[in-house]
Amino acid sequence: MPKNDKPLGRGLGAMLGDMPIPVHKDNANVVSGNANIRIESIEANPYQPRTQFDEEALGELAQSIKTYGLIQPVTVRPVGSGKYQLISGERRFRAAQMAGLTEIPAFVRTVDDALSIQMALVENIQRADLNAIEIAMSYQMLIDECHLTQDELGSKVGKTNTTISNYLRLLKLSTPVQVAVRDNQISMGHARTLVTVEDEALQAKLLQQIVDGQLSVRQTETLVKKTLEGVRNKKSKVKITLSDDVRAAQTAISQKLNTKVSIKKDISGKGHIQIPFASDEELKNILSLLQ
Repeated sequence: MPKNDKPLGRGLGAMLGDMPIPVHKDNANVVSGNANIRIESIEANPYQPRTQFDEEALGELAQSIKTYGLIQPVTVRPVGSGKYQLISGERRFRAAQMAGLTEIPAFVRTVDDALSIQMALVENIQRADLNAIEIAMSYQMLIDECHLTQDELGSKVGKTNTTISNYLRLLKLSTPVQVAVRDNQISMGHARTLVTVEDEALQAKLLQQIVDGQLSVRQTETLVKKTLEGVRNKKSKVKITLSDDVRAAQTAISQKLNTKVSIKKDISGKGHIQIPFASDEELKNILSLLQ
């Protein structure tokens, strides 16, 4: 068996629980079991979480398959008209294609779309070679496509709610940062630190500094903290001039409440209205006027 094709720690059945397996309406006569299936009859699973495959590793597996055959069957489900869809084993399937096989051993499971998605994603999430973005996308897909809560998802993949949340937050990052995680330029720890930076242009600037300087996660945390403090200080020093309409409104409110009212805005357009009072009685009068 290829080195990277490790079985699930708790078993797929334990991950999925006692879920019913309905028969696909177009393949009611298909019985689950082992079979040799022509490669041309098998299509990829659209919910496969892995987006990139190591071509060199695939080539090595293909050479092994040429010599010894495909030892571990793939898992497929019938989808009608003599066609099958992969549930798990896409790496082996691709290597078998490279090796020139015309048919491969497969375990046929007759399942519906929702269960097929869960089986494919849960099986693949357990693999050690998925990067953090692929795992995050898989978690989000399970939530969206299978209508799972984070607690339910955590139970199926054996992770805490906090871990699930940490992965899902990575999907809020800008595309360049996600690509850097996918390509192992930065770690999940680096990425989690950058999530706190809302401005995508600033994210990109910090990403470049992290990669160029080969910064550790701790150094990245310090860099991000100092950068955000600098941004906040810069915003606080910018003097905002109120428009004529806002100044007129400020004057009107002051006259209405018979006290000095102050309207302040920051560079983003956000702001607040200050209404001072000198005593409880004055506060009661202001509240009465506001009501």
